[in-house]
Amino acid sequence: MFQRLLAGRSSLRLSLPKLPSTCEVCHSWPAQQVCQPCIARFASPGLRCSLCALPLPTDLSPGLRTTPGLCADCIRKPPPVDATLVAVAYAFPWAGLVSLYKFGDKPGWAAFFATLLLDAPGVRSVLEGMEPCDLLLPMPLSKERLQSRGFNQAWQLVGELAAQSATQARADAQLLLRVRDTQPQTELKRAARLSNVDDAFQVDPLRAAELAGRQIILVDDVMTSGASVFSAAKALRAAGARHITAMAFARTPAP
Repeated sequence: MFQRLLAGRSSLRLSLPKLPSTCEVCHSWPAQQVCQPCIARFASPGLRCSLCALPLPTDLSPGLRTTPGLCADCIRKPPPVDATLVAVAYAFPWAGLVSLYKFGDKPGWAAFFATLLLDAPGVRSVLEGMEPCDLLLPMPLSKERLQSRGFNQAWQLVGELAAQSATQARADAQLLLRVRDTQPQTELKRAARLSNVDDAFQVDPLRAAELAGRQIILVDDVMTSGASVFSAAKALRAAGARHITAMAFARTPAP
């Protein structure tokens, strides 16, 4: 009898409609996780470097730019990616919401972040374009960090990007491996981040041939200095990847 009562209560909870909630930023009601006015205010696209996605100065000569903009660092030393696409700056309110997602046991935020990323310039064309990408890969976590966090936030984003788009790219969380646990990048100064993740990533040696000549999308939640993404891209390039597009929900502004 008691078990039947519990079962009835469980089915009742499942049958309830999803109730509206307040915006996490301005607390207006009803709203999705972040309301449209806040999205328009805090997620407006801006001019970014096509290789590292750092913000570029406002173009003072509209219509005269003939090539994708590059920052000075990428002109001097291009990173091992062909493009980087992001949705927002890692600043208010997104920094707090990403922390809630990663450290507050809120994996459901991945769907909302993926929606904003798909609305960012160039993202859908890469995922669904005429020359489709082959593989959609998350930035891997170390076993220690995956165990403590309980989920890979980049893999959650990959799943939502695949579900919300018409991409033909195959999602794979086992091809790119993290072979060395490292100190969190946010705890290090910029110069130390490069050495911290050096050789931290490796392609599964038994599957390296799958990357030969392939077009890859490499996904992360936040791109800070770019050291981790670029280190992973080096491993993919060494295995034969032909084209690598990095994608991240948020990008830390230049120091």
